Amino acid sequence: MSDSTAPVKNAVQTTAFSVLFAISFCHLLNDMIQAVLPAIYPNLKNDFHLSFAQIGLVTTAFQCTASLLQPLVGHLSDKKPAPYSLVWGMIVTLAGIVAVAFASNYAMLLLAAMLIGVGSSVFHPESSRVARMASGGRNGLAQAMFQVGGNSGSALGPLSAAFVVASWGQKGVAFYSAIAILGAVILFQVGTWYKHHGLVRMHHAKHAPLDGYSRAHIATSVAILLLLIFSKFFYLTAITSYFTFYLIHAFNVSVAAAQLHLFAFLAAVAVGTFLGGPLGDHFGRKYVIWFSILGCLPFTLMLPFVDLFWTGILSVIIGIVMASAFPAIVVYAQDLLPGRVGMVSGLFYGFAFGMGGLGAAVLGVLADATSITFIYKVCAFLPAIGLLTMFLPNLAHKK
Repeated sequence: MSDSTAPVKNAVQTTAFSVLFAISFCHLLNDMIQAVLPAIYPNLKNDFHLSFAQIGLVTTAFQCTASLLQPLVGHLSDKKPAPYSLVWGMIVTLAGIVAVAFASNYAMLLLAAMLIGVGSSVFHPESSRVARMASGGRNGLAQAMFQVGGNSGSALGPLSAAFVVASWGQKGVAFYSAIAILGAVILFQVGTWYKHHGLVRMHHAKHAPLDGYSRAHIATSVAILLLLIFSKFFYLTAITSYFTFYLIHAFNVSVAAAQLHLFAFLAAVAVGTFLGGPLGDHFGRKYVIWFSILGCLPFTLMLPFVDLFWTGILSVIIGIVMASAFPAIVVYAQDLLPGRVGMVSGLFYGFAFGMGGLGAAVLGVLADATSITFIYKVCAFLPAIGLLTMFLPNLAHKK
């Protein structure tokens, strides 16, 4: 290696922790804003006289705009990177949260949810790309740091909403516009690093296909990973969208107490996400996926039949174990298709949002037709899909 190329390679192989912390913090802000919407569902249900199916449709409006656009955004950024697109995505999210605060009818709520979804469709694939750029080869750790920011934001959203909405009502949601502005300012700095340093790292990244795996084998593996995403996020939707209703119905707790239980679950998801990335780097991502998806099955089966105390304990265990799968799955897919990081990130984040939206709609209709308790008995069997992990190839990894 020549003296001129050595510094470039060393820079590419260095983990840029300042960028990872910045993008993780912005993920916290972005997902905190997104989590406000489901957190105030009980208030919106009463104020607008909505059914469970209509509540599910609000989630669907958000999830579908996010899920359908994310793969497209990722594909376009693979072909022509746009470092400052993250800023524009946050501005669209800002418009959505202001619309939620001042919505006067159900149609405006749906429009606001769609705007927040559009902002998410830009943020997630591009931010995941930045995390891989800044990883310095520690892809699992970088992806976990990025995702744990989002999980932390999802946990803080309901907690903050419990106080903000209780004090100022629906219009109090406008407080989160200041958070969106802060995110846009930080993302401008990230975009500058992306432009001057991230593109160099991306240029020096290896894009060769994996040796020994045909296109059919890779396609089959991606399909299996998407089925695992389905099982994970369909179940998580049952918690994030309807857990407060379940606790109120089954144990007669207050709305504030139910939101604290939801916060505990989402905080556990953040912990599990952070653990999943480094464990995948060390032991191999396939083993983490095995443990994470299938390992939840005994706990999800018990959840609908225990008292309030054990419901809280089991929900935390489920959150930690199940959440460890996502960083492992995303990095595993990126390793399968190393030249399409944006498209892969958009596909998996988009599919995750799509499953969340579909789950919200289906489970809302099912809850109206049966009971809120019944949906948890049905969803308890979803982690059994984790058995498909046995068909994934064992990709090489570094300890």
